Amino acid sequence: MRSRLFWKVYLTIIASLVLVVAAGAALFRLGAGAEGFDWSERRQHFVQTYFSAPLDRESLAGDVLRLADALRIDIAVFDADGGLIVSAGGPFPPHIDALRRRRGLERGYFLAGALEDGSQVVARFGEPIDGGTSRNPLLPISGAAIVIGLGAYPLVRSLTRRLERLRDGVGKWGDDARLPRVPVEGKDEIAALAAGFNLAAERIERLIEAHRSLLANASHELRSPLARLRLAVDRQAEQPSEALRAEIVRNLAEVDELVEEILLASRLDRPDALERLEPVDLVALSAEEAAYADLPEGEITVSGACPLAQGDERLLRRLIRNLILNAVRHGAPPIDIRVSQEGGMAVILIRDHGPGLPPDIGERIFERFFRPQGASEAAGGWGLGLSLVRQIAEKHGGSVRLREAEGPGAQFEARLPIGSASHPPPS
Repeated sequence: MRSRLFWKVYLTIIASLVLVVAAGAALFRLGAGAEGFDWSERRQHFVQTYFSAPLDRESLAGDVLRLADALRIDIAVFDADGGLIVSAGGPFPPHIDALRRRRGLERGYFLAGALEDGSQVVARFGEPIDGGTSRNPLLPISGAAIVIGLGAYPLVRSLTRRLERLRDGVGKWGDDARLPRVPVEGKDEIAALAAGFNLAAERIERLIEAHRSLLANASHELRSPLARLRLAVDRQAEQPSEALRAEIVRNLAEVDELVEEILLASRLDRPDALERLEPVDLVALSAEEAAYADLPEGEITVSGACPLAQGDERLLRRLIRNLILNAVRHGAPPIDIRVSQEGGMAVILIRDHGPGLPPDIGERIFERFFRPQGASEAAGGWGLGLSLVRQIAEKHGGSVRLREAEGPGAQFEARLPIGSASHPPPS
C-alpha cells in the first residue's frame, strides 16, 4: 500500500494537469466560438456587398475573377440547387454535393456566404480555414498531460520512498542498542535530511555512551570516600576524636566535590550556548586561584599580561582551579602560572616541577576518570578535573593540551579566544 504522502503529492500533480487541460478546453471553445461568430458575420457581409448583382452572370463572373486574382484563391458560385454557375482559379465540380462531407465541405474548402437569390459562394485555400476542420490543440495538450502524469509517478515514488525510510528509521529509535541509520541517496534536500538524521543519531549515541560511562565511573569513584566515611562514622561512634571528625569532614568534602563535578560535566555535555558572557581578567583570576592553593609563598607564582577575555567567569575560574589542583596533587612545587597573548588567543601555561607524566599518556589524560595503567586505587586517578578543563575550554571556543616541558614536571596549555566567545557546534 502506498503512503499517504505519495498519493497526496501524485494526485496533486494529476489534479493540476486535469485543471490545465480543462482550462485550455474552456478557453479554446470560448475563443473558437467568438472567432467563428465574428468571422461568419464579416464574410457574409463582404459577400453580399461585393457580389452586388447575382443575376447578372457576366458581372458575377467578373467579380469572381477579380477576387480570385486579388486573393490568390479559388472561388466558385453555386446556384440555389447546388449547380455550378461560375468559377475562377482552380477547377470545381459541377455540383456542390461533390464537395460535401459528413462534417461539412471537403478539406481545404469553406462556405464564404450566400447571395440574395440563395446562391452559395465557395472558396478554397491551400490550408483549411474553417474552425470545424482545423486541428484541435486539445489533443497535444491532453497527450502532454498524460505523459507528464506517467513520468511523475516514478519521480514522486522515489522521493516519498526515501521519506518513508526516514520515518521507519525514526520509528525504530529505542528498539535496538544502536540507533538506526538511513541511506543517503542523491544530493537534494531529502539526502541532506537523511545525512542530518544520521549525524543526530551519532551524536545521541555518543551522548548516551558518555553518560553511561560517567555514571559507571562516578559510582566507582564514590565507593572509596563513602567506604572511608562509613568506617570513620562507625569509629567516631565507638571512640570520638577530633581526628576522626576531621576525616569525616574531609570525606564529605570529597563526595561533595565529585557530585559537583558530575553535575557540571552533565551541564557541559549539552550543546547550549554559554549562559553568561562577561569580561574576565585571566591574570587576576589566576592570582586569586593561586592564593587559594594554600602553598607557601614562592612555591606558586603568577606572571604575564593579557587583554580581557569574554566568557563565563565561574567556568573559567573552574578551569584555572582544576589545572592548579592537578599540579598540586600530581606534581610538585614550584608551580609557575604564566598568562600571555598570541594573536587573538589568551594562553595560560601552568607548569609544575614534579615527576612528570609518561610520554605514552598523551591526550588520554583528558579522559574522564583516567587512571594510568598499573596505578593502584589508593593512588587515585585524575577523576573529572582535566576532563572538565577541556570541556570548559571548548565551550568557550578554545582548547587545552599537554605540552612537553623542558626539564622535570608537566606543563598544560589552555588557549581561550579574546573578545566575544561562542562555543562551536558539537562534531
